[in-house]
Amino acid sequence: MTDSNQAADNSPVFAIEKIYVKDLSLEVPNAPQIFLVRETPQINVQLRTEGKPIDKGIFEVKLTITVNATLSENRTLFLVETAQAGIFRIQNAPEEELELILGIGCPNILFPYARETISDAITRAGFQPVLLTPVNFEALYQQSRQNADANPSTQVQ
Repeated sequence: MTDSNQAADNSPVFAIEKIYVKDLSLEVPNAPQIFLVRETPQINVQLRTEGKPIDKGIFEVKLTITVNATLSENRTLFLVETAQAGIFRIQNAPEEELELILGIGCPNILFPYARETISDAITRAGFQPVLLTPVNFEALYQQSRQNADANPSTQVQ
């Protein structure tokens, strides 16, 4: 094997193997009466990411988004949650960069798919679509690192 072949074998690899909806849930607990209400709902959005190895150099990253729309008196208009996932091939990446790829890069790729899934589910339930605003996953990652550093006893090993 020549030096150039060895260099090519050690070069970083990043590839999207598959993007898919791992889980999707929609609830409209107060239907059909809720469709007669003309009140503007309060929208609450929560998201979380998780990355884990599934094989050598192969990782699954899951972006879970929960959207809860409530009216006055805590009446739920709808609740939708999706877990948008992807299988990524990440090889020869330095360990310190791997965490950034899994926590920032992959969720950035998954977000548009999750956003479309959420909007489509809400529309199919008979409501106006909710268009999620873009998310700064780098800021969220930094915030989660700061929280983990501030509370070392809560870190997952």
